[in-house]
Amino acid sequence: MNVWIGSVALAVLLGVCSISLTVVWKLMHPARKPVQLSPGEEGMAYESIAFRSRDRQVELKGWFLPAAGAPKMTIIFAHGYRGNRLQKNATALGLAKEFVQRDFNVVLFDFRNCGDSGGHITTIGLDEQQDILGAIDWCKARGEEPIGLIGFSMGAVASILAAAKSAEVSGVVADSPFGDLTRYLLNNLSVWSKLPKYPFSPLMVLAIRFVMRKNPRLVKPMASIQQIYPRPVLFIHGDQDDAIPCTDSEMMSKRFADAFSYWQVPGAKHTGSYKLYPQEYARRVVHFFDGLAGGR
Repeated sequence: MNVWIGSVALAVLLGVCSISLTVVWKLMHPARKPVQLSPGEEGMAYESIAFRSRDRQVELKGWFLPAAGAPKMTIIFAHGYRGNRLQKNATALGLAKEFVQRDFNVVLFDFRNCGDSGGHITTIGLDEQQDILGAIDWCKARGEEPIGLIGFSMGAVASILAAAKSAEVSGVVADSPFGDLTRYLLNNLSVWSKLPKYPFSPLMVLAIRFVMRKNPRLVKPMASIQQIYPRPVLFIHGDQDDAIPCTDSEMMSKRFADAFSYWQVPGAKHTGSYKLYPQEYARRVVHFFDGLAGGR
């Protein structure tokens, strides 16, 4: 009897572990979304570009959109998980047009394992920061400075991590980031996996480390913001976000309230603030970067 019970328990444990590993593999190898629009369809001039990530691991593809007039600075966009350079519902092109018309250059690109870029795994910000650093290197080589970052969800996380490592970044707009990947996954992985929190979430966090072959504890924007300060960060988060709690952005903004600011957007879901309030969103982010550009 005891042997039978032990065999059943072992089978259940192996089944749970197998399911956890399979789900994590799929989460870190999401299907690519093709890039189906171009800036030209929105009436914008653009240049197709390619550059290496700073770690030299992958080639990344994107667009450079020149400012309508004398450029004030260059804004690098960083898209979210399972996305591409167009961001969800192609909102990146609309926002990019706002910047271009107000004399900002814009860089839109696909993270590794997304869109037209190389790579075979998504790491929820850890390696993606190397992609943003590669975009920064490309801008510096072209003399397209100063540089600002705007990121969405995973892209916001990667932007914070990259800015912490790059003094060339003048400031960051972080739309819907989490503050700590491990803590976030333990509390919210069920949102993405559609599996019960227990026993799956703790096992999937362990599986993520196995699949990534890196420590997810290194993805901790709450700690990285210390290396960004006193440079400014504008946090944006919808109060109806059911994917990443808005309290994460609120807590990070309060760490350095003299340099960081926070816009909690009423009624907005995950990265949905621009779609809900496009004019107000554009006004706030353009004003933020105008302040960094100074008299340019």
